[in-house]
Amino acid sequence: MSFHIRLTTFQQIRTFVALASRQPFEVRVGNDRQSINAKHLMGMICLDYSRPLNVHADCSPDEGAAFYNDAIALQA
Repeated sequence: MSFHIRLTTFQQIRTFVALASRQPFEVRVGNDRQSINAKHLMGMICLDYSRPLNVHADCSPDEGAAFYNDAIALQA
C-alpha cells in the first residue's frame, strides 16, 4: 500500500514514527531522492517536509487501511 502524507510539525513526525513503530510490517517514507525506514526518528528528521511524503507499507489490505486511517488523522 502507498499513500502521501504531509507532516508539518515535530510532534506530527514523532507521532508518525511511534505509529509506524507499532506496525508489524515495514514502513518506508521518502520523496523523489530518498527512502528511509519510517520507524527511525533520526532518519525521519532529515527528510524534506516542504512537499508531501510518499509512504509505502508492505502489508495486507486490512492492515494498510487501519495504518492509513491512523496516519492521515495526524494531519488534522
